[in-house]
Amino acid sequence: MAAGKAPGAEEFVPEGADLDTLRAASCGCHGCLLYRDATQTVFGEGPADASVFVVGEQPGDREDIEGHPFVGPAGRLLDKALDEVGIARDTVYLTNAVKHFKFEERGKRRIHKTPGRTEVVACTPWLTAELDAVRPELVVCLGAVAAKAVLGPSFKVSEERGRVVFADDYRVVATVHPSSVLRAPDRTTAYKGFVEDLRTVRAAIDAG
Repeated sequence: MAAGKAPGAEEFVPEGADLDTLRAASCGCHGCLLYRDATQTVFGEGPADASVFVVGEQPGDREDIEGHPFVGPAGRLLDKALDEVGIARDTVYLTNAVKHFKFEERGKRRIHKTPGRTEVVACTPWLTAELDAVRPELVVCLGAVAAKAVLGPSFKVSEERGRVVFADDYRVVATVHPSSVLRAPDRTTAYKGFVEDLRTVRAAIDAG
């Protein structure tokens, strides 16, 4: 694969497959160049019939090492917020728009780098296959990368966060990524806003 080229994941995604088959196939994905430096593919996890489907940006350092989504600091904050609004993590399907960790090395540390649009588009066939397999009622997008992957590049979380919008087959609520709450100068206020957005999710679930 030439430098900078991203042929996309489509050729690696088995058509009409269930989640276990998709997860196994994703381990061999070379749809973009991120697989070269990442430890492993980090595929989605959760019930195959989950009504709530949460999409983040990409795996972080802990996720890349452990092979599971949302197990680092941002994941712990998400767990806390979900619990606060009465949504059990084990009832939710959790995944990311991009399945490999993108980073730059600074000494011994690996610092997160935001995936580019090319990488997001290259990985979209996996996200589409997950959505087709789970068929959720409600999709929660954490951050701009996730929201644009689900709702298109013109979608702005800053204008639509915390609102229920409608896609073809499901409702969508976009909010900030929990990592942004951890970085916020006023973490208490940022966390409160994040929880309020998740209360919208809880209300939408209850409304059916």
